[in-house]
Amino acid sequence: MDMGVDMEEEVERSWSLLSWVASCVMVFGGVVPYVPQYQEIQRTSNTEGFSTRVCLVLLLANILRIFFWIGRQFELTLLLQSVVMIVTMLAMLHLCCSIQSTNRVSTKQHHITDLDLRYFWCWSGFEDYLIFCFAFTVLCAFVTFLFVDSGLFVETLGSLAVLFEAMLGVPQMVQNFQNQSTRGMSVKMVLLWTAGDLFKMTYFVVNESPAQFWVCGTVQILVDVAILLQVFYYGQEARIKLG
Repeated sequence: MDMGVDMEEEVERSWSLLSWVASCVMVFGGVVPYVPQYQEIQRTSNTEGFSTRVCLVLLLANILRIFFWIGRQFELTLLLQSVVMIVTMLAMLHLCCSIQSTNRVSTKQHHITDLDLRYFWCWSGFEDYLIFCFAFTVLCAFVTFLFVDSGLFVETLGSLAVLFEAMLGVPQMVQNFQNQSTRGMSVKMVLLWTAGDLFKMTYFVVNESPAQFWVCGTVQILVDVAILLQVFYYGQEARIKLG
């Protein structure tokens, strides 16, 4: 009898440890693919292989997800993941702005205060991106405060959050197509993206997260596969030209 109880306690402890590890991976795993990209940009002083619109998509998605959590409290792990991702994207933007400022030939600069939509998200200073994020957050806070008691609003907010996140890889995929190149990207990096999205998908299903999350996960995996095919295709073309 005691042996059975001890076995149950051991299984329970193991499961708790596994759950804790899974939560840590969920919080920090999403930023892992950006570490080699950050290092590559630093090393080469070239931002050509990275689309800052990825930062835009992730910032919007995670800010909206935080307000979705206020209206419908799901796992705290997913809230912490959003905070970590926002910090990571701001770090990527700061690096890109620093590199572009150093490499800039023209003295003409563009700022958010110019109110010129032609240069939206192509501003010269990091502070412009901070102003945009602050303004967007204040707007979301105001609207959420007004409609937080509406179930329809909260669910719509969640759907918008995951819709932005589901489109995460699309700006990168479009940039690759326009450049006819995946310079700055590697199979290893894209595989890390895909593995991370597969893990997230599994986490959403196991933890019975809101349906919006696993729909988002499915779309992200499909986009990851498309980008992986681009890396193979354009990489092969580059080798043929060099050969």
